[in-house]
Formats: sequence, structure tokens, C-alpha cells
Amino acid sequence: MSAPLGGLPAGTRQAGIELYNLLTGCDPADADVRDDRDFDRHVLASVLCAAVMDGGPLPERAGLTAEDLNELLAQCFSSAPVPTVVAMENAGSTSDEEIMVRDLLLAQRSTEGDISRWLAAMIARRAMEPNHLWEDLGLRERPELSRLLARHFAPLAAQNTKNMRWKRFFYRRLCEDDGLVMCTTPVCTQCNDFNHCFGEEGGESRMAAPPRLAARR
Repeated sequence: MSAPLGGLPAGTRQAGIELYNLLTGCDPADADVRDDRDFDRHVLASVLCAAVMDGGPLPERAGLTAEDLNELLAQCFSSAPVPTVVAMENAGSTSDEEIMVRDLLLAQRSTEGDISRWLAAMIARRAMEPNHLWEDLGLRERPELSRLLARHFAPLAAQNTKNMRWKRFFYRRLCEDDGLVMCTTPVCTQCNDFNHCFGEEGGESRMAAPPRLAARR
């Protein structure tokens, strides 16, 4: 889909930010997420916008079927001036790795309903991208990802007692569930991969306005 929603061109940062504005009525930097419902809408909009920035079929990039994506828009953004996804392009073949991450999340849900089910699929798909997970979800900072997981996948989030990077933590849990050992040493501080697991997750949010847009605000 070259124009996945509202006629916006796919594959640019500006397209993602404009879509966020259409869905929520505000800029990403200005989102008030103190209320859990508003936070959920912020997260869902951010993931969709990050997927739009990547280009290609939106359902595939977001990890949802077109049917689920249409239902998400109808339930969570019914007043937004965007149409449903007309082209019924479902996600292509899902990798075994993505399915395992999705199933891990689904097994640890702490909220009922469609939102946590959609989020499990969306997080699993975006975890296949190369950057920090919070960046590829389109979130503003890592603490938003921690809040998301603590809210909707609390049993899993509670197990990350040492604040390991979330993507790394998911894979460690998958290895443990299969009876495998991912770590090369029994003590994290003695491991050569320590910084890969616990290092800072700095970076710029994908939803930060480009300089030209920021200058106009």
C-alpha cells in the first residue's frame, strides 16, 4: 500500500508524525498519557506510525492482519479522520521467531480484551527490527515500553528484576523455557555481553519532529 491511511505517503518520518496527529489530535511530544486509556491509545498510535515510516504493507509492518487493524482503528480511533485499511493485505508468513515472542507475551497477559492481544502481535513483529525495541515501537523513551509491559504483561515484566534490555530479556526467557542457556557465564557482571544486555538504550525517538517540522511549531 503506497498510501496506507488517509492518503499519507508511506516511508517517511513526516508521514508517521502526521498520522499520529490524525489518530490522536496532538503531536507525539504533547501526548498526555497520565490516564491508562490515553496511554494505550498513544502506544497503539505510535506503533502504527513507526510501521508507516518503514513503508510497505501496513498490516505486515505492524504485525496485524488487516481485519485486526481495521478493528483496532474502529475501537480505539473511531473519531479520527482516517478510513479503514481497504486493501486486505494481511501480514505475510510469520517467522517462527516472531511467533515465539508473540506467544510468550500472550501467555503472560495481565489485561483482558483485544488491546493486549493486538499489542502482543505488534510487539513481536516490531521486535524483529534492528533498533532498540522502544524505538521500533515508535515510543518516546524506554520507560514507556516498561510501563506498557508492566500494564499489559505484568507477570513477564515482573521477572525482569535486573532491568535487562527488553528484547534481550524476551530471548533469554524463550531460551529458559526451552531448557537452553543463552548466557556464557553464570554471573552477569562477568559476561563479555554485559553491555549488550544491560547497556544504556539511548537514542532519538522516531516520533521526534524533524528539524524543519520542529521549527514550524
